[in-house]
Amino acid sequence: MNTPLITDEKDPKWVLLGKILGIVSSRRVKQEMAKQGISPVNLAGTMFVLIAIFFSVDISYVISELLKRAELRRFAKLVEIPEAKDIYRFLARFDEKQFIGLVLGVLGSICVKRGRNRVLIVDSTDVSLDLNWFRKKITKADLEGKEFKWGYSPSKGYYVGYKLTLVIEYLSLRPVAFLLHQGSPGDAKIYEEILEELKRRRIARDGDTIIFDKGYYGYKNYAMGISRFKVISVIFPRNNFKMEKLMAMLSYPLSIFNRSNPEKEKEFYRGLVKSLKAKLENWKKYKPIRGMIEDIFKLAKNAFSLKNLHRYTKRSVKKFVCLHVLLVGIVVSLGINSKEELQKIAEW
Repeated sequence: MNTPLITDEKDPKWVLLGKILGIVSSRRVKQEMAKQGISPVNLAGTMFVLIAIFFSVDISYVISELLKRAELRRFAKLVEIPEAKDIYRFLARFDEKQFIGLVLGVLGSICVKRGRNRVLIVDSTDVSLDLNWFRKKITKADLEGKEFKWGYSPSKGYYVGYKLTLVIEYLSLRPVAFLLHQGSPGDAKIYEEILEELKRRRIARDGDTIIFDKGYYGYKNYAMGISRFKVISVIFPRNNFKMEKLMAMLSYPLSIFNRSNPEKEKEFYRGLVKSLKAKLENWKKYKPIRGMIEDIFKLAKNAFSLKNLHRYTKRSVKKFVCLHVLLVGIVVSLGINSKEELQKIAEW
């Protein structure tokens, strides 16, 4: 049974929600909505969904509580309360690109701006769908023609759903990108796609450091990071890693010889190689840094209901993941970014 949504402005959880809704209704967010072709008139629709995610309840339950409780309507500054079907119709009206643009635009406007040669952290987690097909055992045949597949997670075992890859900025913990894949493709297999996305969106720039766990390990992945993407991929090495083998694989890309100043390009690449070598020799010091993204996942899953989504198309899942990422990003933008603070909220 769901807990009644009775406002308590002294309760830290309600205080946090008030701050979140204040940001969502701000002028900056309205401007970002307009950029993505989403009318600020539809702002209320977004707020209904965020309240539902915040309390891990269905949108229909939020609607019923708002209709029942005048103090809740005053708290959320909402006057007209639509039916749940109107909220879903609002969500269906916009495509995933608009939602992604909105989320990344909002987080970019409310979080600390990037500096030079920043550090990014990459990791993935399962997004399990609560299919609830009369609780019967689900077979491969049941999934034929569906937009989701069986996946496997070491922590969860087999599940039906998607794999979420999240990229956050280390200093601010701000989410800067995410990708969604059916099932659970191997990390090393999607490594190139991740870097392409970060470069395409101009999130990762030349000389940036990107931290990955051992799942992305591969000599060619280290080399690809430098030669093709001009970034330092600190992929945690496995026990059989040989530095000499990696150094022998690293060479200048042929494209630099067509540049106006190839010597300057060579110097830049030598700097990348030197930095990669130094960081791999001391990779264990990056383990606590990479561990911060695990606290972000716990926040999204345990506090904000990403653990089991009641959505059944990739389009719908992607939109709701967007809003989960937005909620997490707003929380860290409020200065809640220490391990202790994140874990405390995750345990609410």
